[in-house]
Amino acid sequence: MGVLGCGRIGRMHAELIARHVHSTELVTVYDLIADTAAAVAKELGVRHASVPEEVITAPDIDAVAICSPTHTHVDLLLKTAAAQKGAFVEKPLALNLAEVDKGIAAAEAAGIPVQIGFNRRFDPSHRYVRDQVANNEIGDVHLVRISSRDPTPPPLMPLDESGGIFCDMTIHDFDMIRFITNSEVTEVYATGAVRIDKAIAKVGDLDTAVIVCTHENGVISTIDNSRQAVYGYDQRVEAFGSAGMAASENPLSATAVTRTAQGSQAPTLPYFFVERYIPSYVAGWEAFANMMAGAPSPVTLADGRAPLVIGLAAWRSIHEQRPVRTEEIG
Repeated sequence: MGVLGCGRIGRMHAELIARHVHSTELVTVYDLIADTAAAVAKELGVRHASVPEEVITAPDIDAVAICSPTHTHVDLLLKTAAAQKGAFVEKPLALNLAEVDKGIAAAEAAGIPVQIGFNRRFDPSHRYVRDQVANNEIGDVHLVRISSRDPTPPPLMPLDESGGIFCDMTIHDFDMIRFITNSEVTEVYATGAVRIDKAIAKVGDLDTAVIVCTHENGVISTIDNSRQAVYGYDQRVEAFGSAGMAASENPLSATAVTRTAQGSQAPTLPYFFVERYIPSYVAGWEAFANMMAGAPSPVTLADGRAPLVIGLAAWRSIHEQRPVRTEEIG
């Protein structure tokens, strides 16, 4: 297994892979910053490469995890497809649809298995909500609601590099509403503001937003986002239907409570995604292994494209202050 990119996400993926393979000698990492790759390789007891092609074309590597910066995803996917290797690609595939479609066409022409890195699909609590909907336990679904709030804003990046809040952060939620409802989004209305850090406005981004989406099957989804929840990493999903509702709650950092005459106190929420979603990342890699053994992709190339369309529609809605049909985007 090869891992391209040893930043926070890539390093975490490399560690999870190294823990679950029969031999760490089967894992190779690469990063543009050679010292970073060497340090991660030494820590995990795996190999490191000096160029990405050394990973992609290695005869003893049959799959590549593309965890590099977004603007490099498609180029690396093209090379991986040409080498006939399976691919895991972090979200988003790219920040424009022409690039995304180029990557999809190459992967499909090569016939390689590909899984997109929407890890929240594998979270047991979120998946429970999806299963309740799929099994008709809550009847006809009317509303889906997601609250998605980070504990602190990310480093400032220009909009054309990060994709901004909708194509970087909310893209997970756009994938989740499709996953929960099993229905595509047809219309998007977004409103947003800068309520946390005025510097975010200088790069053209937002830190607070609400998005309303209409689905093909008539379900209405609402998403609220904030870049700063002072109490921790807040991730909740609710589906409401004619026969009831199903919801995922935040796990606490510990299952404990203090009760005194002054009241009750519980532990905090996990601080960030690494603490919150490790079980889902592990489950995602188990699904990837099954895909490499012949199972269908659990998160397809089409699943990688659709949330970007919704994110681009959300940005157009912000700029034009109107609901935007996804068919307007492509």
